[in-house]
Amino acid sequence: MKRLKGNDEELLFEFFHASIDIPEDKKDLFKGFFVSNDVKKLTKAILDYQKIIMCKWEVKKIVDDISSKNVVIPNGIKNTFYEFYFDIKSLGLNDINIIDILGLEKCGLSYDKNKCHIVGSPNNSGNFPLILKYTLKKHSRILEKFFKKEIMLVINPDPKSLWNNIPSNKEAHYWKEDNSSDFSPLGSRKIVVSSKRGRSHQHVGSFRDDDYAFKHFEKSDWSVVTVSDGAGSAPYSRKGSALVCESIVSYFEGLTSLSNDKAIAFAQFDKALASLNPEDKELKNKLTNDSKKILYGAALQAHNAVKNYAENLYKTSPAFFSNESIKSALEYYHATLIFCLFKKFDYGYIFLTFGVGDCPIAAVDTNNKSTLLNWLDVGEYGGGTRFITQNDIFHSKERPPESRFQLTIIPDFSYLFLMTDGIYDPKFGVEANLEKDTEWVKFIQDLKGNNEDNINIFHDDTIIDKQLSKWMDFWSRGNHDDRTLAIVY
Repeated sequence: MKRLKGNDEELLFEFFHASIDIPEDKKDLFKGFFVSNDVKKLTKAILDYQKIIMCKWEVKKIVDDISSKNVVIPNGIKNTFYEFYFDIKSLGLNDINIIDILGLEKCGLSYDKNKCHIVGSPNNSGNFPLILKYTLKKHSRILEKFFKKEIMLVINPDPKSLWNNIPSNKEAHYWKEDNSSDFSPLGSRKIVVSSKRGRSHQHVGSFRDDDYAFKHFEKSDWSVVTVSDGAGSAPYSRKGSALVCESIVSYFEGLTSLSNDKAIAFAQFDKALASLNPEDKELKNKLTNDSKKILYGAALQAHNAVKNYAENLYKTSPAFFSNESIKSALEYYHATLIFCLFKKFDYGYIFLTFGVGDCPIAAVDTNNKSTLLNWLDVGEYGGGTRFITQNDIFHSKERPPESRFQLTIIPDFSYLFLMTDGIYDPKFGVEANLEKDTEWVKFIQDLKGNNEDNINIFHDDTIIDKQLSKWMDFWSRGNHDDRTLAIVY
């Protein structure tokens, strides 16, 4: 029977009349029969059942369409806050009202019916079949109240949990602590520094290649901080980074405590700085040139410290150098190097800096203005990081050696930072951001608690080294190198 429209009873009468052979003299009789109370009730029943049948068919089609529709919801991550709003229009579910979502308790999530969203922090990982319980916007009064559709929610494992943390071999050559932190007065300032073995090294049980050193020289009131990142491709870079850091402290310790020609020259340099008028460009330029000679001496001593160590060891233990792809003993110890020697004078702070490699040194003054204190071997030279252990850094045509040395005057500073690329890469991303005051302000706020772990390293000096070490466990996808950060404040 086709669905009737218009005056249903009249159409139904015409239908029966057309289907039944009624003699001419019986037509009035049939018409009276059709409109009798008993037949009217039966006619109404026919019409009601027809409507129900058609409604059921319409619902059947809608439910089948919904069942065959591929509803995709975003994946979640275990232990990471998850929130997904059901936009039924974009999901192609315009015909339904979502009443509940069953099965979320298995992964620690819940459904908020008022806001129509899934929310929570998943406590399990895996594939979770969910039941979307819904009603139709039309016809629900004459049919089953609820319908169900299965959807799939994928919760990926916490990426942090996929990394092993295998201790390094204490019996191996040049073993060092996997993690190291220090907090100490540094003249009138304080320093906190932490060096942490990267997840990529933890995962395979290899060594922390980064290193650091610092010292305040009471006699002269100068302070030095140095950081080094050992090359991952160099088998003994962990020793190379330690050697260059020790050498820098040793060099400046000699300048400030001995009485040889270099120490005398440094004392005269120090005295000239004390009398400097920062507006005296001629004297400032002279002292800048003098500072480069001093810094060059430190960098050269660091280079020679590793070179002499490697060559002497090669003479006595050649079997120690068995990698045929490495050309010289010195290459086994490749490491970057940055250091900063600084002191307060009446007109402000003098910073003497040197850098080779991709590790930045920066100061942030009391007005949140940042100053990058060294040049990084990135940009057009990216992918070819330079090392203090390479001879050509002292006579490169691409990068004149003297440009690696800087003298900078800052009236006052709030923070002095030295870091390896394990910090710089995830927190600043690109070299250009190191020149932006806003990026350094954001970095400081991060250290003060604006981070996913709510760790404020400056909250309590008695545990600041532990807090910095804890902060350095931050997660950054694809950034799993060693992390070293020194902060003078």
